[in-house]
Amino acid sequence: MKKTLIALLFLFPGVIEAQEPWTLEQCIQFALQNNLQVKQQELNVKMNESNLLKSKLDLLPSLNSSAYHSYTFGRAVNDQNSVSEDMSNTSLSLNSSLNLFDGFLKYNTIKQDEFDLKASVSDVEKIKNNIGLGIASAYLQILFAEELVASANRQLELTKLQLDRTSALVKAGSLPEGSLFEIEAQFSADELQMVNAQNQLDLAYLNLTQLLELKSVQDFRILKPELPDIEEAPIVGSTPDIFQSAVTTMPQIIGANYRVASAEKGISMANAYQYPTLTISGSYSTRAQKFLNDYYYDPNPLDGVTELVLYKDPSYGDQFKDKASFSFGFNLSIPIFNGWRVRNGITNARINYDRTQLSLETEKNTLFKDIQQAYTDAIAAQKKLKASRKSLIAFEEAYRYSEQKFNVGLVTSYDYTNAKTKLAKAETDLLQAKYELIFKLKILDFYKGIPIKL
Repeated sequence: MKKTLIALLFLFPGVIEAQEPWTLEQCIQFALQNNLQVKQQELNVKMNESNLLKSKLDLLPSLNSSAYHSYTFGRAVNDQNSVSEDMSNTSLSLNSSLNLFDGFLKYNTIKQDEFDLKASVSDVEKIKNNIGLGIASAYLQILFAEELVASANRQLELTKLQLDRTSALVKAGSLPEGSLFEIEAQFSADELQMVNAQNQLDLAYLNLTQLLELKSVQDFRILKPELPDIEEAPIVGSTPDIFQSAVTTMPQIIGANYRVASAEKGISMANAYQYPTLTISGSYSTRAQKFLNDYYYDPNPLDGVTELVLYKDPSYGDQFKDKASFSFGFNLSIPIFNGWRVRNGITNARINYDRTQLSLETEKNTLFKDIQQAYTDAIAAQKKLKASRKSLIAFEEAYRYSEQKFNVGLVTSYDYTNAKTKLAKAETDLLQAKYELIFKLKILDFYKGIPIKL
């Protein structure tokens, strides 16, 4: 049994964790660890890290070696004999070069790759922020749906009590039978409302589990936190103040700034192709050969007479040493005319820089509008919550008054059910305003740099 439980823990970790209610913080953390968009963007970060390492290694000298081995076969003929000249040849070489000056192209490439890496890290943080806000919204939607279910259940219980009371009054002859029919219709309507509220709760849970990438909704539940009283809490700060704080912390702005810096280095890189390049290079080479036969035909004897000679090969080590050669030199390349490619490259780099500047301003404008909208929504939600609270109090009094008059036959069942329906709507409006304000305040806290939590 213990082994089975351990296997389930490794094979289905979501099922094991779902046995306990999840907090908002746990939901956000789980989503960040398992979201595919985050993982994909993190791969982009690794790719940029690799590009940066490559740029840094490009500053080192290049070093390459090569080896060549071949065989030649043939025969030579003199006046008396035809002899074999089969032999093998081996050559080795080692080459190295170092860039001394390239118009700071490699240096600026490193700086550009650094900015690109930082921008990709900011992209990861931007995705994480969006996920966090989405999880918070879905989490609050579940809390709202749960309270709707509780409210619908209360309304159903009240109607059930009134149905029993009306049934007794009709049997006693105190109320007409039509009053019972109307209460039964209201009870059916409340049952439907209860089913709709439960369906809304199920859909809210489904939405959150899909954001969490969980395979099943079964047994997954969230922990209901103690929510603070936010109706009278002042909304601290103003749109400009919050924007000034957010513009230094929001990853989309930070990433856009890094892309501007990267594009600026791109201009420097394009300008580098206008300058001469200076490199130093060196090489080492050697070779050796070996005759495949004991005798060979000597075409250039010392005495001028072609003859067969007995040949003993020197060792490879001695040949490599005796035939070794070294060389080094400098290479200066000066660009003169290349079909305007350099000029066009500079123009394109400047256009790209202007494009990143516009993207940065667009991000700032979008951020300011989002903060402005969130601030206005928070103010409106707070006013709506206060008005909904007053409305609920009024409809509660109206309902109690209507219920008392209905019980003594002073109002019709239609008037009673109408008052009850208005009360139910007032409760729903209050709940909606409450959670709307909570979410808007969390958005403002998010822009202030405060972590999302309940």
